[in-house]
Amino acid sequence: MIDYSLIAFMEERLKSTPLSFNRYMFDRITWNSRLIGLTGPRGVGKSTMMLQYMLSKSSRKDMLYVTADHMWFATHSLVELADEFVKDGGKWLCIDEAHRYEGWSREIKQIYDGHPGLQIAFTGSSVLDITKGEADLSRRALMYHMQGLSFREYLKMFHGIDAPVLGLNDILYGSLGLPASLDHPLPLFRQYLEEGYYPFAIEGDLARRIQQVVSLTVETDIPMYADMKASTARKLKQMLGVIAKSAPYKPSAENLAQEIKVSKNNVGDYLLWLEKAGMIGQLRDDTGGMRGLGKVEKVFLDNPTLMTVLSGDRPNIGNLRETFFYNQMRVDYDVMSSKISDFRIDDFVFEIGGKNKGQRQIRDAQKGYVVKDDIEYRHGNIIPLFLFGLTY
Repeated sequence: MIDYSLIAFMEERLKSTPLSFNRYMFDRITWNSRLIGLTGPRGVGKSTMMLQYMLSKSSRKDMLYVTADHMWFATHSLVELADEFVKDGGKWLCIDEAHRYEGWSREIKQIYDGHPGLQIAFTGSSVLDITKGEADLSRRALMYHMQGLSFREYLKMFHGIDAPVLGLNDILYGSLGLPASLDHPLPLFRQYLEEGYYPFAIEGDLARRIQQVVSLTVETDIPMYADMKASTARKLKQMLGVIAKSAPYKPSAENLAQEIKVSKNNVGDYLLWLEKAGMIGQLRDDTGGMRGLGKVEKVFLDNPTLMTVLSGDRPNIGNLRETFFYNQMRVDYDVMSSKISDFRIDDFVFEIGGKNKGQRQIRDAQKGYVVKDDIEYRHGNIIPLFLFGLTY
């Protein structure tokens, strides 16, 4: 028999789960898979989406949601829970914040192998690596990674505006068909840049909440997986502060090492951990892929909202525009640096700027586009910046 405290906890969470809006990942997940893993930065809505899936079912009597840091697990194991759940007729088990449970991957593997009729879903930090836990789940788990709100999702969640999902070809060539309620999008776009990336912004006190996310990510999540000392975690926070002052940051391992007083050899690893944790993004050259520091052309803060808060509400507008473009387009596209402009996606190159931005950088490009802020309409190879926030 499942402990009543776990049932009561689940019911309270379900009762407070909003149903008016589903994140983009909801329809991308193959929910009937035997083992699903969902990772992502703190605060992007992973737990809410799992609960929404449960609420979408007509009956939940064979479903169970638990968080791995619940006090019940101080004296019990995940395997015990799964054994009792299956005996009670359980079919679908969600383990939220799985990374908070020591030995989580080993026990999930044991549950998976021991209960072939049980479907398992788990969520975890974006720094979680299923191939490097105590048990390799890579051959068993279908993994998904979720980012924060797109501009399109922000419009729906915060303002009730339904905008279409646009692919890159739609933005560059297609008939846009934007809703009448988005007739003048720029004021809403400004709001999005300031507050729109994290769903918890709707609860207020955004700056404090983001500072908490940063502290927990840098001081708890990364050290847990990288086996770091507290002093090293403080260096990560210093590094993030340096990047925040000058993002997009031109990477120099030697300069960064001197500024935060660490070995130059460690800088690349520290940046990679910050990237995995959703604190920064690293723009790489056109070789693509997760390369070393020598292949990184620019280091961004992860998203415009994080940039606004960490800069003290005074971000450089040019940097903010580039951060937005990179952040939104990387979800579904391989965004790379360009030798002649700001970004390259496939054969297209993009130069980002304000409404007075010229064509000089891309004049020799066969597929060059000027992406301008402060404009509403597409004209030739000139594209409004906000449209790139409608891709997911």
